[in-house]
Amino acid sequence: MQTKLMSWVEAATNIAVGFGINLTANLTVLPWFGFAVTLGDALGIGLIFTVIALVRSYLLRRVFNHIR
Repeated sequence: MQTKLMSWVEAATNIAVGFGINLTANLTVLPWFGFAVTLGDALGIGLIFTVIALVRSYLLRRVFNHIR
């Protein structure tokens, strides 16, 4: 069984990697759809979605850990 702390560490590591992918995707994909995106915009968008993903990942991990 995984501790709450280790669930948080795993979720944070997963999200940190995802943030790098998200940042690159924001800078690459959004201009294809006509959005002028600066590095600051991409960081802000990425941060918002990263926080959402971190909470989601942590809660799902705790639910599945509880079921097990």
